[in-house]
Amino acid sequence: MTNNELLLAISEMINKKLKSELAPIKSEIQETKQELHQLKRCQENMILPQLDTIKSELAELAPIKSEIQETKQELHQIKLYQENIILPRLDTIESCYTDTYKRYKNYADKMDAFFDDIAVMKKVIQEHSEALQKIS
Repeated sequence: MTNNELLLAISEMINKKLKSELAPIKSEIQETKQELHQLKRCQENMILPQLDTIKSELAELAPIKSEIQETKQELHQIKLYQENIILPRLDTIESCYTDTYKRYKNYADKMDAFFDDIAVMKKVIQEHSEALQKIS
């Protein structure tokens, strides 16, 4: 056998061995390609429509988001109005009522005596009125 024949024989042996060892790799690559193709179809058929649905729902929520922002601004204005206008006025009203209560509280025990005095005055005035009518 010549060198060329030996080289050809070695080359054929290497090719056979490579083919036998590359065959499983090729089949794995083919399986991976098929899986990728299936994933792509799944993405096109299931995920993309769901994404479209989500996008449309988010688009519907955009006006609500602006309404929420407006409501927050209005609430902030209400809080400021309450803090700057209403609460000071309430403090003034409370102070007025508290002062009046304290005044009435100090004279509450004297009120019974006033009622008794008024009742006596009524009797005296009636008696005097009767006496004056008899005289005239």
